[in-house]
Amino acid sequence: MFKKVINHKGFWKGVFSVGTAFSLLFLLVKWAISRFNASFFSEIQNPVFFFLGIAVAGFVYGFLVTYGKFYKEIKQHENNQ
Repeated sequence: MFKKVINHKGFWKGVFSVGTAFSLLFLLVKWAISRFNASFFSEIQNPVFFFLGIAVAGFVYGFLVTYGKFYKEIKQHENNQ
């Protein structure tokens, strides 16, 4: 079932879009917590790891959410046949 889900048309596009949306919202919320100070970006101690961490977290979140969506859709389609 795992291979069927990840090979389904539109799965990886969904992972990318949900992951990107999560990453941008996470970054926006963290910036809002610092009251939208421009110094927020300059105070990041290691920007490479910070943005890499956000990207990885976005991918994991996007994968899990999209997998659940497609799994449910495929399972529902199989039960109707």
